[in-house]
Amino acid sequence: MNKTWLSVVIAALFEVAWVIGLKHANGWLEWGGTLVSIFVSFILVIMASRTLPVGTVYAVFVGLGTAGTVLAEILLFGAEVQVSKLMLIGLLLLGVVGLKIQSKEKKQEKEVH
Repeated sequence: MNKTWLSVVIAALFEVAWVIGLKHANGWLEWGGTLVSIFVSFILVIMASRTLPVGTVYAVFVGLGTAGTVLAEILLFGAEVQVSKLMLIGLLLLGVVGLKIQSKEKKQEKEVH
């Protein structure tokens, strides 16, 4: 995984943080952390979009963020575990991996031509 894709993954982790913060923040410190997480996640996505296809970056960012948020709700806040939900998250992650692979293939095709 190169540096740019790593920034997308880190952005998704910050997305999970701010989504959880929007739901669970009670005090000024928690709201401050939520705002910082929003800022960091979007800056990283914008920077990654400068070198990678913006549609792919956004899809990977949202997909990882969605999966991470659902898993965090289950692990940290005792949300109900549903097999169908976990299977759909797996399908979502499969799509994210497919987009990343497809993006890599397109880049190599451009270099060849």
